[in-house]
Amino acid sequence: MNAETRSCKQCQQPYVIEAEDFGFYEKMGVPAPVLCPICRSKRRDQLRNETTLYSRTCAVCKKSVVSMYHPKSPYTVYCDKCWESDQWDRFSYAQDYDPKRPFFEQLGELLVRVPKKATYISGLTAANINSEYTNVAGGNKNCYLVFNSGYLEDVSYSRGLRYCRDSLDLYYANNSERSYEGVNIQQSNGVAFGQNVSGSLDSSFVMNVSGIQNCFGCVNLRNKTYHFLNEPLSKEEYEKKTGAIRGSYSRTQEFWKQFKEFSLKFPRRENTNLKTVNSNGDFLVECKNVQHCFEQTSCEDCKYSAYNKSLKASYDTTGYGYDSELLLECVGVGYSSRVIGSYWVEGQSQNVEYSFAIRGGENMFGCDGFKKAKYCILNKQYSEVDYKKIRAQIVAELQSKQLYGLAMSPEIAPFAYNETIAQDNFPLTKEQALKEGFRWQDDIQITKGKETMKSEQIPDHIRDVKDSIVNEVLGCISCGRNYKLIPAELQFYRKMILPVPRQCFYCRHQARLARRGPLTLYDRKCDHCQKDIKTNFAPGRPEIVYCESCYQKEVI
Repeated sequence: MNAETRSCKQCQQPYVIEAEDFGFYEKMGVPAPVLCPICRSKRRDQLRNETTLYSRTCAVCKKSVVSMYHPKSPYTVYCDKCWESDQWDRFSYAQDYDPKRPFFEQLGELLVRVPKKATYISGLTAANINSEYTNVAGGNKNCYLVFNSGYLEDVSYSRGLRYCRDSLDLYYANNSERSYEGVNIQQSNGVAFGQNVSGSLDSSFVMNVSGIQNCFGCVNLRNKTYHFLNEPLSKEEYEKKTGAIRGSYSRTQEFWKQFKEFSLKFPRRENTNLKTVNSNGDFLVECKNVQHCFEQTSCEDCKYSAYNKSLKASYDTTGYGYDSELLLECVGVGYSSRVIGSYWVEGQSQNVEYSFAIRGGENMFGCDGFKKAKYCILNKQYSEVDYKKIRAQIVAELQSKQLYGLAMSPEIAPFAYNETIAQDNFPLTKEQALKEGFRWQDDIQITKGKETMKSEQIPDHIRDVKDSIVNEVLGCISCGRNYKLIPAELQFYRKMILPVPRQCFYCRHQARLARRGPLTLYDRKCDHCQKDIKTNFAPGRPEIVYCESCYQKEVI
């Protein structure tokens, strides 16, 4: 079958379905999608709430818990221990499928009735220790406000990390320590205000660098030491210049502005991919035949996906992935195969469709909370023959409405659009979200106007900040949200000679997302050889963008 250009049913924008795409959809037994990749991502990502947390009470043990479900939502919340236990019967919530009613309407009713785990913590990873305020995270110790991360220690205010220690305010980092306010920090130590940094030590305000040590305000350097704004200095000159900036909030902000302008003089690579074959996207590592993907590691034959590891032959998948294949429109699915339109499925599950929180099992359609079940629809178990008969009825209904093969309907999503990573990756106003069929949450759990210390009262230099600041309530200079410093955070700033931030975590996180760039590829020309390239630097942006070949020739 040849490639086809179609018009998106949601946004009316054209999109292309390639010949190999038709082959994948045929293998999955679904029709080609009627939505474009971006509209599919919005629909899928609004099933994944990572950072919007609330105070709840476990409905069983009455313990206070941190939860991703709004207190006024209709969902019953269990703490991790009670949800994982066998003291509640998943089959007791079974309901008969009514062919006269829409399937998604019935699934929505089931999702409301079945208890929900307060936060998404995989049962297949090590437990979190002293890390209550985390979500979509496991195997962490002494962590606070950490998301989509694993095996961290003494890390706070970060997302997308693995095997990091003693760090704050990072986005997408691996095997790094003592690092701060960075995006894509790999195997580095002592890096602050960095972006696309690998194998580097004790450097600040650096971008697209590798193997550097004691560098400040540098771009595109390799294996250099004691450089300031890309110029070599003696150790004494370097320490004098950097010492005049480090620790001071005003001077740090002033230099950051200077560095942003300085960095625009240098070419950027079209992407930050490493060891990839026939792949495009960004933040790809050791991937093969991966298209339109972001933050993927060791993946093969995948398309329109993000945040996965060791995933094969899958489309439109957000998060997890480990040792899985044939996933379509999934969120947080790992160690599974042949899964469609589902959220949080793991434990060697297979042939699971439109299900929620499945821990092992096969042949399930529209189920919630199961462990090791099979031939179930809406939490009711059937014989193999009856299961196949009813499944065929549901599939026929969804196909007639052009819904089969897409993510769950937004009407039954447990979260509002602005509570989820959909808002991070594809920001919408309330009016836009409602127009596109998503819900919006006006009552996010925040406080404003309660600060006991104004931003202008915070000492400019970290050396002048008193221990008592951890008892103060601060106010974000960008959004007005109240926030506090935790003791370990203050110790980190002192050790690293960093000023106290004047923004809350959420605004700092949004700033890092902006530095990361959109999860969208644009067609543009290499600014050196005019070759056609695909990059997440949109045409018209001020950066100089080179193709891989031109960048390697000029920089490496």
